[in-house]
Amino acid sequence: MSIRPVLETRRAKPTMEGAGVHLHRAFGFQDPTELDPFLLFDDFRNDDPHFYRDGFPWHPHRGIETITYVLAGTVEHSDSLGNRGRLGPGSVQWMTAGSGILHQEMPLGNARGQMHGFQLWGNLPSAQKMTAPRYQDIQGAEIPEVTDDDGTHVRVITGEFWGKRGPVDGIAADPQYLDITVPAGVRKTFRIDTYRRAFAYVFEGAAAFADASRPQGVLLEKEVMGQEVNIRDLSGDRTLIRFGTGDEVTVQAGPKGVRFLLISGAPIEEPVAWHGPIVMNTQAELQQAMRDLRNGTFIKPAH
Repeated sequence: MSIRPVLETRRAKPTMEGAGVHLHRAFGFQDPTELDPFLLFDDFRNDDPHFYRDGFPWHPHRGIETITYVLAGTVEHSDSLGNRGRLGPGSVQWMTAGSGILHQEMPLGNARGQMHGFQLWGNLPSAQKMTAPRYQDIQGAEIPEVTDDDGTHVRVITGEFWGKRGPVDGIAADPQYLDITVPAGVRKTFRIDTYRRAFAYVFEGAAAFADASRPQGVLLEKEVMGQEVNIRDLSGDRTLIRFGTGDEVTVQAGPKGVRFLLISGAPIEEPVAWHGPIVMNTQAELQQAMRDLRNGTFIKPAH
């Protein structure tokens, strides 16, 4: 067994998308080989409706998959093919844009004004860029959960983990998408296929990941559950951890525990031509997509 080293830790950066939605971007619109097959990851947690209520009006996608995971609040979505739905707390939507879709996502929040969740973009290989669009809307109750003896809790959104299999299937990158909670002071190791690219995203509490490259915070030794924890080395809320190669990830939870996403997928290793929400393999394909948008042929007829 070999622990994956931490190549980089970085904080998600504030940005705006859609019609003025305030969010934090962990990665996106940079080197697409860095976390291949994943292209972008946004954290849209917000407690003020003024910062999200105008949502993401009609916009196109082609050549990618978008994965939306809602923690609190609701998101209503609709598209140019007549599909409509609502994502509630704990639910997931895996949208395969394929040959092209026009859709909108309108966050509603909850009674407390909270709208919390994440969106991940996954690339499609060239052979599937122009596949027919499809949705997988998964309600929170359908996502399997497992709790280990030490209190570690995992929601398995996709892939197989600890004898459970996530309900999302048929995804090009064969990803594993886990929502993990590790109690205070617990040190835990998680297996990941050696050939996958992997990252973690911390969104509650804090933890130290093995071989962390850039310690954060201030030095403070503290004993938690009989374990000495170096608080200086903890990665906290809105921190991305990008891992190197290996077959396991080890995490030491801080004094308040930690909750994070652990996501991995098989790299596609193909050329990327990228413009906004459209990701193809060549500039010629990208230009064709732009022409399709202009002349009304972006949405392909069902066969």
